[in-house]
Amino acid sequence: MHSPRSLLVLAAIFIVAGTMHFVAPMSYAAIMPSWIPYQIELVYATGVLEMTGGAGLLVRPVRRWAAIGLILLLIAVFPANVQMLVDGLSSAVSPVRKALLWLRLPLQPLLIVWVFRSALSRPS
Repeated sequence: MHSPRSLLVLAAIFIVAGTMHFVAPMSYAAIMPSWIPYQIELVYATGVLEMTGGAGLLVRPVRRWAAIGLILLLIAVFPANVQMLVDGLSSAVSPVRKALLWLRLPLQPLLIVWVFRSALSRPS
C-alpha cells in the first residue's frame, strides 16, 4: 500500500503527461504504429483520458474506476512504445537513445503496478 503522497505524485504524472498531448501532439502521433487510424484524434483522446484518470485518482468515490481506466489505457498505448523502439532501432539514433528506448518498455508495466498498488489495493 502506498502513501497519499505517492497517489498525488502518480496523479500529477498522468495529468502532466496528458497535458503534453496537447502541447506537442505531433510528437505523440509520430510514435503511433502506422496501422492505427485517426492518430491525431487519438492523441487528444488519450491526453484527455490521462488527465481525467490522473484527476480521478484524487477523488475517492471514483478512484477505483480511474485506476482501472488508467491501467487499460497503459495497456492500450503500449504498442506506441514498441513502435518507438522499432523505429529507433531501424534508424541512425545514438546507442544511448537506443538504450533509453529499451528501458522505456518496462515503464508501462511498472506504472500499471504503481496504479494498482496505489489506488486498487487500498480501501476506498
